[in-house]
This record gives sequence, structure tokens and C-alpha cells, in this order.
Amino acid sequence: MAENTNDSAVQATEEELTSYTTETNAGAGTGTSAIAPGYGTGRRKEAVARVRLIPGTGKWTINGRTLEEYFPSKLQQREVNSPIVLLKLEGKFDVVVLVDGGGTTGQAGAIRLGVARALNAIDRDANRATLKKAGMLTRDARVVERKKAGLHKARRAPQFSKR
Repeated sequence: MAENTNDSAVQATEEELTSYTTETNAGAGTGTSAIAPGYGTGRRKEAVARVRLIPGTGKWTINGRTLEEYFPSKLQQREVNSPIVLLKLEGKFDVVVLVDGGGTTGQAGAIRLGVARALNAIDRDANRATLKKAGMLTRDARVVERKKAGLHKARRAPQFSKR
């Protein structure tokens, strides 16, 4: 077998790869959007979120509580913050949210749509194409199917008995 004689190239790529981590966002706060107040309403399942964006330092207030208190799950925190991260506007807006109805997943989806709509309203020219391509301006229309007469649930029929 032949030995690799190009060790310097291997070391250079290793150094290049180790300089980045999954936790750091190199482009944080470098978005080109205008920084102005904005408002958006988001809905998902039974949840309704009214979102206000105010130029500030990146502080979240959801029903009077912080983001970490309201959504202990990192997955839901990431979902709620995804439109701001996508546009690289971290630390540029304070977010004030009033949300009610539904469960935690529905509320997180409603807040995400509200934030995306508010960012779209602030600077349509700079933000709309990116948000639209990522699918963040589309309302998720899936809701619980209604119960039908003669059935236990929407589709669950009574147990069949032959005799």
C-alpha cells in the first residue's frame, strides 16, 4: 500500500474543519432587513399567537414568561426562533407574544408563523423571498377531524360482533 505523502494538506483541512462547531452561528446579527417595529398573527391547530417585534436586544416574552420558562424543550425553542435565525437577525428584536389555545406544539407553530409574518411586514423586499422559500409564511391547515354520528371518534367505528 502507498503512504500518504501530502500530510500538510490533511492538517490544513483538519484545522479548517475544527474551527467551526454546530453551536456557533457565524452570521448571527448580519441580516440586511430593516429594524423597525412589526406585528403578526399566527395560528396552528387550536392555538392563536399575537406577536409583536420591537427593535431591541433579543429578549423573548411569552405570556409574561421567558422563552426558556415557557418552552423548556430546546426543539420548540429552536422552532419558535427559526425565522429570526434564518434571516440572521439574532439580537436585533425583542419579541412579545400573547398565545392561547392548543398545546405546546401548536403554540410553538403559531408563534413561528406570527414571527415570520411580523418579519415579512417589517421589510417585505428583503425578507419575503427567504421566508417563503423556507415555507414559514404558509399556514399549516391541518386540524382535528370532526366526530361523525354513529362512530366513536372521527373514523373509529363500534366493534363488530358477528353473533
